[in-house]
Amino acid sequence: MLEIQTTHLRLDVVVLEITGRIKIGREGKQLEEAVDSLVSGERKKVIFDLTGVTHIDSTGIRIIVMSAGQVKKAGGELRLAGANGHVEQALKMTHIDQIVGLHPTTVAAATGF
Repeated sequence: MLEIQTTHLRLDVVVLEITGRIKIGREGKQLEEAVDSLVSGERKKVIFDLTGVTHIDSTGIRIIVMSAGQVKKAGGELRLAGANGHVEQALKMTHIDQIVGLHPTTVAAATGF
């Protein structure tokens, strides 16, 4: 099961703290819906905190790419923070880290926003 908590680092920076597995099915849909809600609410500075993510599959990678495109189209930016282990390896192997900024912490990700 995927858990998503929405917090604010600053008034204009939204952090989605994600815990669990980002994969095909209901989990992926949850994340897509969370991003849709942020974009329709004019939230343009978004950080995915992946510290609690234990697994990501190809659908999860696609969701991150699509979410980054959706936020960018709305005039904003998506950044990733806290990926480790398998998740970090998958993001680097698929070169997602070259498309979406990958940072060690949410504070580092928010720097320069």
